[in-house]
Amino acid sequence: MNRIAVICARGASKGLAGRPLIAHTIVQAREAGLFTCVAVSSDSHQILDIARHWGADQVIERPAELAADTAPKIPAIRHCVEAVEARTGTPFDTICDLAVTSPLRAVADVCGAVALLEGGDAGSVLSATPSRHSPYFSIVELDAAGKTHLCKRRDGPVVRRQDAPLCFDLNGAVYVWTRAALFDERLSVVGDGSALYEMPAERALDIDTEMDFRFAELVMTEAGARA
Repeated sequence: MNRIAVICARGASKGLAGRPLIAHTIVQAREAGLFTCVAVSSDSHQILDIARHWGADQVIERPAELAADTAPKIPAIRHCVEAVEARTGTPFDTICDLAVTSPLRAVADVCGAVALLEGGDAGSVLSATPSRHSPYFSIVELDAAGKTHLCKRRDGPVVRRQDAPLCFDLNGAVYVWTRAALFDERLSVVGDGSALYEMPAERALDIDTEMDFRFAELVMTEAGARA
């Protein structure tokens, strides 16, 4: 079984808890002990140099059209996989995407998501966390007239969270595909062939804002102090 971990990064490098942000994900991928190759895809030569230093097996320069702010991620992952396969002559059975912005993810989450894919019949596995808010109970939307409605409705009112169907937030920390599923042109991130790998909220932070970054820094600093 040949597996590849793909780490996509854009823009300038930023430090977190004494390491470049991308280094945390590279180290997690290596410590998982699962991957034939750990590959980093980026349009930044600085990031690619950092990736080499921290142990990436392959670094792939991403074309400009796949690196724009509006560019979707799936084509960049496919490009990275195909580039590594062409360079090494190794076809990959399992592709794992690890988000740089999820440094609080544990190695166990990487291993667990891969095991869930390879132990079942799903084409993909998506990491997720139980939602703090429910579209049946406490998430609303505005219609064209500006009126407020619950996002999802049932036949009768839902008055307690416990009565609503269980919902999850996709956190983007670990996505895993079979090769056939990843390269299926009908692929959507969430599909009938997807399974969920549940992660606890404390490991599911996706750094999107300066406040997220400060929180991650605090968690990692405190964890280091306890170690």
